[in-house]
Amino acid sequence: MPLTLTPLIGIPLIQPGDDLAGILLGSMQRTGINLMDGDILVLAQKIISKSEGRFVHLSQVIPSNRAIELAAQTEKDPRLVELVLQESREVLRTRPGTIIVEHKLGFVCANAGIDHSNVSGSSGEPADEWMLLLPENPDVSAQRLRQCLEEAAQVSIGVLIIDSHGRAWRLGTVGVAIGLAGLPGLADLRGQPDLFGYRLRITEVGVADELAAAASLVMGQANEGTPAVHARGFPYQLREASFSELIRPKNMDLFR
Repeated sequence: MPLTLTPLIGIPLIQPGDDLAGILLGSMQRTGINLMDGDILVLAQKIISKSEGRFVHLSQVIPSNRAIELAAQTEKDPRLVELVLQESREVLRTRPGTIIVEHKLGFVCANAGIDHSNVSGSSGEPADEWMLLLPENPDVSAQRLRQCLEEAAQVSIGVLIIDSHGRAWRLGTVGVAIGLAGLPGLADLRGQPDLFGYRLRITEVGVADELAAAASLVMGQANEGTPAVHARGFPYQLREASFSELIRPKNMDLFR
């Protein structure tokens, strides 16, 4: 079966407390999609974060001395830097405009994944001072949504939550997984033969990240308004998994 990626239409701007499962089911109906066993819904983290109320206004943030020091080095608002520190385990690199951290969720990213593009808050407050944090636990968010959708449609599916990350060795951002439920993060091909019968020794495929990157092409990165993609034909068997299997152990990380 070919892999098909279909953007879901008619999804409104998400507000805290919105019924995401109901919104997605309605969008699939408008798009002409009936959920089937083995389907996967790929969701931009932003709609998860918004539905979970992960907004912070910078006026509510008091920067620490460490945040003030890093802000001077990186030419950033000390209040934003304070949020980055609160969302991180460790600061790894800094340069003007960027702070590279190990996020509390375990992955390495810029500015702890905090964003203010396509984010607005209450009227009368500066829009550019509203920040959106990543979901507190994307795996739990994905599992909760998966359960609601499976109960409603009586099928077995996967849910993948993605974000856009840069890479240490290449320019440009790509879609990557940050939370998942019901689908593998890694596919272990070690021991399988290649075309010439050679047994693979080290090949593990980041299949969740591959799907995230493909879906990100459909979603876009600016004003497309397409935060959800339906995937059918994923070429790996669905299984129970967690995002943690994608995290490279520190002792194997050659860039730290």
